[in-house]
Amino acid sequence: MRKLLVIALLGLSTLTNAQITSKEEVAPELVAKREAEKKEITTNYLALKNNLLVSDSLAVVKNATALQLSLKNFKFKKLSLEQMNAATTARKEIIELAGEVAATKNINKQRKIFQTLSVKFWDMAPKFKAVDTALNLQVCPMTGAMWLSDSKEIKNPYYPKNMLTCGEVKASL
Repeated sequence: MRKLLVIALLGLSTLTNAQITSKEEVAPELVAKREAEKKEITTNYLALKNNLLVSDSLAVVKNATALQLSLKNFKFKKLSLEQMNAATTARKEIIELAGEVAATKNINKQRKIFQTLSVKFWDMAPKFKAVDTALNLQVCPMTGAMWLSDSKEIKNPYYPKNMLTCGEVKASL
C-alpha cells in the first residue's frame, strides 16, 4: 500500500512539474503564429473601417467576411472558465455582427451595424490586438458613435462626407 502511495505521489509531482515547465516554455513559433492571428483580426477590422471611409460597400462586405473568418479561427488562451465563456460569447456576437454587415450592400446599414460591432470589438481589443499594433478608441462627440483606429488622426467612418474630422481620441491600447 505504501509503495502504491509513493508511486502515486511521485507521478503527481512529475505531472505537476511537467505542466509548470510547459507553461514557462512556450515555443516561439506558436507565439509568432498567435501574434499573426491577432494581427489578421485587427487588420480586417481596420480594413472594414477604412472601406466605410471611402463608402465602398462591396469592399465592406469582403472585409466583414474576412473578419468573421479570422475571428472563428482565433482561440483564447490563459483565461479562467468565466473569462473564457464571456470572451467566447463576445466573439460570437462580433462574428454575427460582421455577418450582418456582410449581408447587406447598403452602406448606411453597414455603418449602423458597424457602430455596434465597434463597441463590442473595443471590449475585446486587448485580447485581439497584436503586440506591435496600437489601437485608438475614437468617438464622434456629436453622435456618440465610436470606432477604432491605428492612427490618432481622426477620420470618421460614419460621416466621411460631412464630418470626416469630427471626433476625438478617448483611449488607446
